[in-house]
Amino acid sequence: MIASVAGQVAAIGADSAVVEVGGVGMLVHCAPGTLAGLRVGEPARLSTSLVVREESLTLYGFASDDERTVFELLQTASGVGPRLALAMLAVHAPNALRVAVASADIKALTMVPGIGQKGAQRIVLELKDKLGTPAAAVDAAINGAAAPVWRDQVHAGLVGLGYSSRDADEAVAAVSAEAEAEVAAGRTPQVAALLKSALRALSVR
Repeated sequence: MIASVAGQVAAIGADSAVVEVGGVGMLVHCAPGTLAGLRVGEPARLSTSLVVREESLTLYGFASDDERTVFELLQTASGVGPRLALAMLAVHAPNALRVAVASADIKALTMVPGIGQKGAQRIVLELKDKLGTPAAAVDAAINGAAAPVWRDQVHAGLVGLGYSSRDADEAVAAVSAEAEAEVAAGRTPQVAALLKSALRALSVR
């Protein structure tokens, strides 16, 4: 298994990037939040998962090991393939997915294109004991540190624009992967850019 790739970013597309590793260009399919953290010509490291099919080998890339782990666990649910698992991580950060599954938040899961009511119920049933508890995930990831400042600022901005607190919570969860990719790349998440992404997420609900 190819667990990670590291090298210079040669190209970035709508849903993938090419990372040059030892003179070989590796095509890696990524969620928008991960792609947002990459820059052509700059070095990058992505955690990866290789999906083997009879007719193809497809490499999926993530900003963190936790995203890769959740990506692989999501596919143990009936009807969830790599494309749908990646779409779930494009809409929700790993811990937001844990929260949605643990709390049986069907509405949050159906925000993902391709997941309907029955599919969301099946995912909750099959994954509730696999993804881990949200609290444990947070403790492991940030050792009890306070939530990032950008979360409160984006949430406050959305509420100030007239959205409900619940809608703001869902929008913040939708842009978490984008913010985490910035952090993983050593950059500070820009609240203005995240707010725009959150508004786009709300507009397509």
